Amino acid sequence: QVQLVESGGGLVQAGGSLRLSCAASATIFGISTMAWYRQAPGKQRELVASITTGGSTNYADSVKGRFTISRDNNAKNTVYLHMNSLKPEDTAVYHCNVRTTILRSTNDYWGQGTQVTVSS
Repeated sequence: QVQLVESGGGLVQAGGSLRLSCAASATIFGISTMAWYRQAPGKQRELVASITTGGSTNYADSVKGRFTISRDNNAKNTVYLHMNSLKPEDTAVYHCNVRTTILRSTNDYWGQGTQVTVSS
């Protein structure tokens, strides 16, 4: 069973930066999209950013201009989230997601999550 392992979360002051990493424990075939979601206490999980195998990116309006999603060109099953100018409202558990599409059948892999806390 492939596992996604996130790292890089922590406590940071407002205006600071963090880089989250997500690596798969084994090769995942048929990847169509890699993404980061977050879930704050009492709120629904929301999409933060995504990147396709072709390199197209998509961001939530709340993080545009501050966050950047990227993939490791050498380790294809690794994705990063560079977070700058962090705000207290960015506090949440951040989850990595990998979606595969094989013969029109999709499957989602999820990581356990990493806590990001931004103090004011």
